Amino acid sequence: MSLSFLDQISEQFHNGLPFVAYRKPNEVEVKVIIQKDQELHYVNDYTESGFVFAPFNSHNPAVLIKNDETFVEAFESDTGYPDSLINSPLDQDSDKVFYLKLINKAIDKIESGTINKVVLSRSIDLEISKSPFALFKELLQQSTTAFCYIWFHPKIGLWLGATPEIFLETRNDQFKTMSLAGTQLYSGEEVPNWEDKELMEQEMVTEFIRESLEDKVSSLMVSKAISTRAGNLWHIKTSVSGKMKTSGLKEIINVLHPTPAVCGVPKMVAKEFILNNENHDRQYYTGFLGELNFKEDVSRPSSRKNQENRAYRTIKNKTSLYVNLRCMQVIGNVVKVYVGGGITKGSVPEKEWQETEDKSSTMLNIVLK
Repeated sequence: MSLSFLDQISEQFHNGLPFVAYRKPNEVEVKVIIQKDQELHYVNDYTESGFVFAPFNSHNPAVLIKNDETFVEAFESDTGYPDSLINSPLDQDSDKVFYLKLINKAIDKIESGTINKVVLSRSIDLEISKSPFALFKELLQQSTTAFCYIWFHPKIGLWLGATPEIFLETRNDQFKTMSLAGTQLYSGEEVPNWEDKELMEQEMVTEFIRESLEDKVSSLMVSKAISTRAGNLWHIKTSVSGKMKTSGLKEIINVLHPTPAVCGVPKMVAKEFILNNENHDRQYYTGFLGELNFKEDVSRPSSRKNQENRAYRTIKNKTSLYVNLRCMQVIGNVVKVYVGGGITKGSVPEKEWQETEDKSSTMLNIVLK
C-alpha cells in the first residue's frame, strides 16, 4: 500500500529535507514538490524554475525549492491525523497594549503628512501538541477557496497557511494581479456595506499598482472593485491585467512587492516604519510564494490540412504567486500566527485591533479545533 502525500511529506520532514505541498483555490488536487538535499537555493533574477518563498523585506533573498520530484494527489478528507490539546494564546494582554500604542504612533505619522497608509502586524503565539500535518489537513478541509500550503526547509523552518490573495500570475507575456483591502466578517449571504475608510484604502492599493505598472506593461486593464468572500471574511477586490513589454518578471515583482495591501504608501517610508517599530520580525509573512516559471504543456486540435499530427503542442511559461497572508510558523511546540491591518487617517485603534482578531480566526479556528 502506497503512502499518502501527508505520510510522505511527514517522512520528508523527519528526514530534514525540503518540501512544499499546496492546493490552488477551488481545486481538489494537492501538488507536492520534494527537494532531495538540504542545500539552500536562492532566487537571483527570477528566470529560475521551482517553488519560490520570498520574505516581506525585499532586501533579503527569496528561497527556491528545487523541483527534484513532483507528484499530485487528490485530497482525501478522512486521512487520519488526530487532533490534540491546545493552550490559550500566550500574553495576549500585553500584546494588545503594544499594538494599540503602535497604531496611535502610526496615526500621528499619518496626521503629520509623512505617511498616507501603513499596514501594522502582530503575532499570536500558542502552545500546541497537534502535528503540522494535522493542521495542514484542517486547512485543506476548511479553506477550499484559498491557496493552501505547507512549506519546509531545515535551514529556514516550517510555515503553512491559506491565503486568498494573488500576488502575480503570468502566462508567457500575459500577467494579472489584484488589489485586496477592507475586511468584514461574513454573516449570511448579504454583501457588506463598506465604510469610506475601507473604500479609500482599496483605492490607494489599486492606484499604487496602476502607477507602478503603467510604464512597464501594455494593455493595462483595471476592473471595477467588487466584494469577494474568503472563508469567513469579506474583502474588496480589484483585478489588474495586461501584457509585459520588455520588462522581465524581476522588474515587475520589484515594483509591486511589497504592495500597499501589506506595507503602505509611500512604500519605502511605510516599510521603514514597519521595520523600525513592529515588535517582531515578519520574516515570510506578507512576502509571496508559489510556482516560478513552470512549463505548461498545452495541446490544441490540428487543422484538417495537417493529418500527420493529431494536435499541435505549445509550451507556456507559467508563474503563479500568492501573497503570504493567513499564515503561521511552527517552532517546536509553538505556532506563531501572523495578522495585520491597514492604518489610515480614519483608523480607530480599537476597531483596528478587532479587525486583526477577525483575521486571526482563519488560522486560530484550525489550531483550536
